[in-house]
Amino acid sequence: MRAVVAGGAGFIGSHLCARLLADGLEVVALDNLLTGDRRNLVALQGRAGFTLIETDITRPLPDIDNVDLVFHLASPASPPGYMRYPIETALANSQGSHRLLELAERHRARYLMASTSEAYGDPLEHPQRESYWGNVDPVGERACYDESKRYAEMIAMVYHHTRDVDTRVVRIFNTYGPHSDPEDGRIIPQFVSQALRAEPITVHGDGSQTRSFCFVSDLIEGLMRAMLRGRTRGQVINLGNPDERSVLEIARIIARIADTGAPIIHVDQARVGDPRRRCPDIGRATALLEWEPRVGLEVGLRHTVDWFRERLAVPAPIGG
Repeated sequence: MRAVVAGGAGFIGSHLCARLLADGLEVVALDNLLTGDRRNLVALQGRAGFTLIETDITRPLPDIDNVDLVFHLASPASPPGYMRYPIETALANSQGSHRLLELAERHRARYLMASTSEAYGDPLEHPQRESYWGNVDPVGERACYDESKRYAEMIAMVYHHTRDVDTRVVRIFNTYGPHSDPEDGRIIPQFVSQALRAEPITVHGDGSQTRSFCFVSDLIEGLMRAMLRGRTRGQVINLGNPDERSVLEIARIIARIADTGAPIIHVDQARVGDPRRRCPDIGRATALLEWEPRVGLEVGLRHTVDWFRERLAVPAPIGG
């Protein structure tokens, strides 16, 4: 089988490429490297069955033969990323989705749209089920991401209903682990980078706002099952870890693991459009995929801190 992974040099995309290769598939990674990083694919370069094509999916796609699976993960995903590139983000999820769906249709391939928990906006339902339509500001500063992902979900289902394309949508909740961009501004990369540099860990507000964090290997298992298992055609599925923690608790755990003496400070300004609570209902994933997260937060954060320590070239603490 041959899989196309759009956004293959990104955080999640690079892990997905590695898993597909390990499972014996051929992989064609597409990435314009706007926010992706070639370093994430160093271990895969030169391996039989792997190809990286530097291309923009909003433009005509290169010729690729014998495509069986199409994964669409090509979009800036962190607030600093999509606010820096709002037009590129909107087009990746609209025009890019159209081109990748046409590719899937031509090859009669399965298609997976990697959507986001941001599709729920600042939710009024908790935890969030797939049936919830969301509370999204369609013209706010984050709309280039939130609304374009909602568009991408819509067009995937249009192709499913009107052209019989085998599509499914996965709404990804907060995910962390190796290959994260240390500067991408999301909570765990930011806190880990600050802690390892012995800088103050900056918590917005009192830190009582909550998130649920899924380790990347658990997410990849969910993506594989969503694509390959039966009964997922035409489905929308949440993937995330329902273990809900406060932002302040996350900061304290990271400070302890990093062991650099980094203090935690509180800043008054809230992040633009930042929801107070976000946590997935994964009942559908459990029923359809027989999936649930297995990596505990402490274990996952230790793996993440170790990887960031190497990437940032920060020495381990004495006795650590």
